[in-house]
Amino acid sequence: MKNILISAVLLLASGTTFASPQCDGKSIVGPVETIQVKDLGISYKARIDTGANTTSINAYDIKVDGKPDTDDSKKAMYDNLGHMVTFKTKNEQGQEVSHTAKIIKVSKIRNAQGVERRYAVVMDLIWNGQNKAIPVNLRDSSKLEYKLLIGRNWLANDYLVDVTKNDKDD
Repeated sequence: MKNILISAVLLLASGTTFASPQCDGKSIVGPVETIQVKDLGISYKARIDTGANTTSINAYDIKVDGKPDTDDSKKAMYDNLGHMVTFKTKNEQGQEVSHTAKIIKVSKIRNAQGVERRYAVVMDLIWNGQNKAIPVNLRDSSKLEYKLLIGRNWLANDYLVDVTKNDKDD
């Protein structure tokens, strides 16, 4: 018994930790995960971005159905709430899909380039067999390494991030 107690104390003192697939009922994700977008039928290598409030997906050729492409003013964007938007998206493997969804909000994003507004639609994301439908911003991220950035709206209440975990652990 004394040997077991000493071993336990030494293990705790060493700072060694064992990653578990869950902590306090929340699943553990790494900084990069493969996420399937059910609505699109394709997967993305996604960057988990705890600094982003809302998840963003690579979207281009964004067209609000029945509206001219020329007016992207703040007022026009908010006037398009509830309308359908069609866009193309491509994952890092080059799989391209066209999708149409209802605009549920216009997000105001502050970044290094200033302030921009983006349409958001609801998308169903799947990781490890777990579905979660959330608002996703539409943004042309074709020049970025990751075509899907997972924000806090996906992480909230269900996931914790372990930055030491890598994608090969899946």
